Amino acid sequence: MEARRDVFQAIADPTRRAIIEMTARHPVTVNTIAENFDVSRQAISLHLKILNECGLLIIKQEGRNRFCEARLDQLNEVHQWVQQYEQFWKGRLKSLKTFVEKESKPTKSNKATSKNSKKTSI
Repeated sequence: MEARRDVFQAIADPTRRAIIEMTARHPVTVNTIAENFDVSRQAISLHLKILNECGLLIIKQEGRNRFCEARLDQLNEVHQWVQQYEQFWKGRLKSLKTFVEKESKPTKSNKATSKNSKKTSI
């Protein structure tokens, strides 16, 4: 049995991200998707297969057409993973801001030196 593909693998490719964007608005036919890319239909079929296997896309047969529809709830896994790093970096940047603000505040000795340097330069 083939290992199930994950969402991270699916969004790693810019073509697949573009397909997700196209299908997020409304269902789109496979032919319409293929017409928007300068790659073979076989390549598009592979991209659609990967998106389908990881649950980001469903393909429905309606008459002679196959419609692709995004299932964006699968992106929650990506959002949760990214969010942990967002919190980490927000904390780091807040610490850096506090440090820079503390270092840039003039101290009493800096104020005295600043006044003395103004007097001697006159």
